[in-house]
Amino acid sequence: MSQPPAFNPPRQKNYDVVIVGGAIYGSSVAWFLADNPDFDGSMLVVERDPSYSACSTAHTNSCMRQQFSREINVRISQFAADFVKNFRAYLGNDPRVPDLPLQSYGYMYLADNEAFAEVLRESQKVQASCGAGTKIMSAAEIKRDYPFYNVEDIVAASHNLVDEGYFDGATMFDWWRRSAREKGAEYLANEVVAINRNTAGSRVESVSLQTGEVVSCGKLVNASGPRAILTSRMAGIEIPVEPRKRYTFIFDAEQPLDRDLPLTIDPSGVHMRTDGIYYLAGCPPDDDPAVDYDDFEQDHSIWENKVWPIIASRIPQFDAIKLTNSWAGHYAFNTFDHNAILGPHTLVENFIFVNGFSGHGLQQSPAMGRGIAELITYGEYRTLDLSPFNFERIERNQPFNEKAII
Repeated sequence: MSQPPAFNPPRQKNYDVVIVGGAIYGSSVAWFLADNPDFDGSMLVVERDPSYSACSTAHTNSCMRQQFSREINVRISQFAADFVKNFRAYLGNDPRVPDLPLQSYGYMYLADNEAFAEVLRESQKVQASCGAGTKIMSAAEIKRDYPFYNVEDIVAASHNLVDEGYFDGATMFDWWRRSAREKGAEYLANEVVAINRNTAGSRVESVSLQTGEVVSCGKLVNASGPRAILTSRMAGIEIPVEPRKRYTFIFDAEQPLDRDLPLTIDPSGVHMRTDGIYYLAGCPPDDDPAVDYDDFEQDHSIWENKVWPIIASRIPQFDAIKLTNSWAGHYAFNTFDHNAILGPHTLVENFIFVNGFSGHGLQQSPAMGRGIAELITYGEYRTLDLSPFNFERIERNQPFNEKAII
């Protein structure tokens, strides 16, 4: 294979930490490590596509919610909200760093049957125990606060206007990457093509780069997004993560709403929200297989046959709308239980996962990056206990299921 002209050799032959993948998770781990005064090691971030044009980070809708069914997931998002709202302070009050507003338009989970309404009620108890502002609303209460909805088939909803909405995830990513570099992390345009273990297979000793160099490492972090299994297989490890395609549509309305549209999750699976002066909608396909890693082709029949009709039915004021933009991106989908895979492998002890976030990776990246940095620096989690996401649960066939998946 010929060497791509954009690829570069590393500056060193040995690194304490090698991170495979430099998008949101690679950069989160890199920044939290570099920002930790107790970490004094060397760090290499290897990114195969330094334009980041095809990664999940580039296609994210940058949403944030507290409405999860697991307490740890609620806590993770609460830290993310605090991190975003105090972004400049977390980055050392650097005057170059912009404020990062959190547009708290909220989420609105709509239930059209009593069974799902009960799931929302049980999850709301978990969220309330964490201090989240989620409330259960009747159809009449929904209509009172948001009269534009058609709620004839709705029995209840779960709604929260506190620290739920969306933010500028691209800015957070850019500053993590920039600041990590300034603090000593080396970012390398290259590709890991082999992971070399010791004779016993219990440790990663080095990685081989596409340009031919072999780099020794103390710990290896798999931050490869939807390509996570390609990285893990180089170390002889299987993980249940695959790329699933998700579709986003931006539309204009002939009659805009008189108030912000919460991120509304329709019982059909279609979601929609305010997006500046426009509106954003999305959904998974009805047939949802793993796709090729380079397959980003948009399917406009999903808009025509599913999304548009449901939008017009749920919000009759949207009977006249116009599609202005659309794209397809990939979830790093954990087929086992839709939750992250985090921390060290059980046998290859210095192989560390940050994988399988199944669509809520951006909002979880501050807490997860901080946690992995703690694990690398101290050998343990010191803020949030992220051990429920350990790889060991997969080996034991003990799913840690999350019910609130979009």
